[in-house]
Amino acid sequence: MNPEELKYTAEHEWLKESDGKIRFGITHFAQDALGDIVFVDLPEVGDTITAGKPCGEVESTKSVSDVYAPVSGEVLARNDALLDTPEMINTDPYGEGWLLDVAMGGDAMDTLDASGYESHTSQI
Repeated sequence: MNPEELKYTAEHEWLKESDGKIRFGITHFAQDALGDIVFVDLPEVGDTITAGKPCGEVESTKSVSDVYAPVSGEVLARNDALLDTPEMINTDPYGEGWLLDVAMGGDAMDTLDASGYESHTSQI
């Protein structure tokens, strides 16, 4: 269920590194637990985010949850399509439902591989 090529955080973000940037979003497990996502709040391009700190919010019909930055760095791009269609996180969390692209700036959260994340979520 969790793509093997991605890394995962214990806070349920996925991330993929490519050419010195990180693309990340929330995992299938997280979106499933949240239910129908109805609103997303993301930082602006050019903002700086800090690893392990909240950098946005995802609101569902059940609750509002913080999104935690898996790395520190400058926001290079944000998925503005989510502002009009936040439900893309539910339908395609690892593809069209991505949240941010960030230039790696140093600090990063500890990550798990797909099997480690699977073990982590099986204990919840």
